[in-house]
Amino acid sequence: MKKLGIIGGLGPMASVYFLELIIKMTDVKRDQDHIRVYLYSIPDTPDRTDYICGKSDKNPLPFLVEAGISLERQGADYIAIPCVTAQYFYEELTKVLSIPVIPIIPSVVGEIKKMNIRTVGVLATNGTIESQLLQKEFNKMGIKVVVPSQNGQEVIMNIIYNQIKAGSQGDLVQFLRVGDELKKMGAEKIIIACTELSLLKRENFINNEYVDILEILAKNAVKYSGVALKNEYINVI
Repeated sequence: MKKLGIIGGLGPMASVYFLELIIKMTDVKRDQDHIRVYLYSIPDTPDRTDYICGKSDKNPLPFLVEAGISLERQGADYIAIPCVTAQYFYEELTKVLSIPVIPIIPSVVGEIKKMNIRTVGVLATNGTIESQLLQKEFNKMGIKVVVPSQNGQEVIMNIIYNQIKAGSQGDLVQFLRVGDELKKMGAEKIIIACTELSLLKRENFINNEYVDILEILAKNAVKYSGVALKNEYINVI
């Protein structure tokens, strides 16, 4: 069984939920069957979106590198980062590590491609949207991406930063309104592409029109370890 390293704290509750998903998804009969996990939580990392959007010159990369190297030294065989915006630093991070980092975005694109979907919507931070992390990968596969209007994006950022990251529950009604906006633009599936927003899906009934990128990452983390995945999680979409 391979050992998992998690670069967490981006944000903290999303990391907790990610670990919960891994435990739920692993097919076990006893404690000893679970994956050994090393969690390196770095909530003091500079804000990824502020850096990507040019609002801050504080680079998050050194924090990610420090965490990755520490996990490597502790004995992790592979790493997962339950933060979509942090994928902006993926290539630079992997250059300095000798163990693999699970790529979130190609995983979700691959899952959507299997479904012959032509248009998806994306709900994410400004950093993820403006850097076009998902748009570029989906477009390579011939899949169109729609994103919220300026007002809709402000609503999503408010939910992420002023509600969930601030320790309160996100406004589900507002969240779903922005989702409806994307459906009107032609989205056949909507990607929950911020792990804070994944907490909304955990706490509320949200139908299968919404694809949670954190669930896909957790599924892949279990598969990377070499242990069995529960049957009900083989297809998380």
